[in-house]
Amino acid sequence: MASTGPERREEEDAPAGEDEDTGAQVAPIVKLEVVAVTTGEEEEDAILDLKAKLYRFDKEGKQWKERGVGTVKFLKHKGSGKVRLVMRQSKTLKICANHLVLPTMTVQEHSGNDKSCVWHATDFADGELKDELFCIRFASVENCKTFMEMFQEVAESQGKKEESEDASAAAGLLEKLSVGDSKTEDKGQEEGSLATKEKVAVDKEEVRAEADKKDETESPA
Repeated sequence: MASTGPERREEEDAPAGEDEDTGAQVAPIVKLEVVAVTTGEEEEDAILDLKAKLYRFDKEGKQWKERGVGTVKFLKHKGSGKVRLVMRQSKTLKICANHLVLPTMTVQEHSGNDKSCVWHATDFADGELKDELFCIRFASVENCKTFMEMFQEVAESQGKKEESEDASAAAGLLEKLSVGDSKTEDKGQEEGSLATKEKVAVDKEEVRAEADKKDETESPA
């Protein structure tokens, strides 16, 4: 019969000891690699960054619908200098507005709310170009004014940029035309000079032929 003495009971009642650290290292089953996350904004500089709530006007329902709450930015491309307006939702980072700021665009204060403003744009947030009427609301009147001033400043600067590019393109075209006219004139002069030389050579041949004919007539039989 098994012993149930005090020593046996003490062993059974003794608390389990803490796990001993053996120093063994277990390698992870799945190795995770670092993945570079790109936003598409790496080649752009943010010239404005504000918190706001964005709405778009639903033409069918004839009412304003919320697009999201997040950060609205004006991003200027480092190479081309073009500026686009981009807004992402705070939690999901989903794009709710994405369009270029063009010289023809204007922004106006929303009637009845000095913290909001509206504008028209051809937007690409949904992956296709759509004509949208946007309304954006800020936490303060100051932020709304800052946004509107920057919007107008960017639009005007893009207009001046296009005028400068058009002037440069026109100057380049005129320069090409001038070079072309110069080459044509030089070619005409060369052809005229060549024709003159050929005419002189023909005249000399005719004079020589007349002289030979005269000598044959005057020679004694």
